[in-house]
Amino acid sequence: MRIGITSPVVTALPGACSPWERTATVADLVAVATAADRLGFDHLTCSEHVAVPVAVAEQRGGTYWDPLATLSHLAAHTTRIRLATQVLVLGYHHPLALAKRYGTLDLLSGGRLVLGLGVGSLEEEFDLLGAAYDERGAVADDALPALRAALGGPRPSYDGPRFPFGGVVVEPHAVQARVPFWIGGHTARSLRRAREHGDGWIPFGLGHDRLRAMLDGTDLPDGFEVVLGAGRPVDPIGEPDRTRRALDRTVAAGATVVNVHVAATSATHYADQLSALAALAGLTPTPTTPTAPEDA
Repeated sequence: MRIGITSPVVTALPGACSPWERTATVADLVAVATAADRLGFDHLTCSEHVAVPVAVAEQRGGTYWDPLATLSHLAAHTTRIRLATQVLVLGYHHPLALAKRYGTLDLLSGGRLVLGLGVGSLEEEFDLLGAAYDERGAVADDALPALRAALGGPRPSYDGPRFPFGGVVVEPHAVQARVPFWIGGHTARSLRRAREHGDGWIPFGLGHDRLRAMLDGTDLPDGFEVVLGAGRPVDPIGEPDRTRRALDRTVAAGATVVNVHVAATSATHYADQLSALAALAGLTPTPTTPTAPEDA
């Protein structure tokens, strides 16, 4: 079983954010990231919102750490765990800008980048940023192949209706031969977009029965990743049986990777919960390098 962490601290969703996260430090976040890295978890996440209107923040939250800065910092403190944007809004960026910024992160992290990408849903934010909300689907359909082309090497080219480019150098660029794209959404169109342009799908707001039906009706390519949330925060120390059932239900719904929120009262408690969860799920910790004995 592969399990990713919906990173604490970096977002503050009403009703989902634990009290300790509101006063947590960067050191607390790093402690969680290094524990997840050491214990064999698949990935850490960071979402994107630039400027959330106050009225909307009451429902969606207003705290969203910048994913590029955040994941770059965590890359410097980890060695194995993947770093996933969940998700970047395609309409807010030119594909070449994403390729330069996140291609550099892929280089710095040793090829651990996963680009979670979506069309976006917050109209007010589109308006604030001067992006075309009504055209966001068409923009995404051209931005995805353009981004794939832009990440592929130092002299990319692409001939599309909205983002054509050529005769340019983008260096540094991603070191992975194919950076995984996880496409977010909750519609059949988002799943089709994931199949056509991506390597995985991150659905949200769908029940497990609906998810299973959508997946069963779709021919997915080999290696395609379905990243599903396990529901309410898991408590592997206090409720190991319920935690195991939540993981098993998520896999039964079609997950190849399970995303979890972890219940905790502090960064230390969070790391302890991760240790219990790793043991429960049979994750393989990163081997430690033995320390050479000191000379007598």
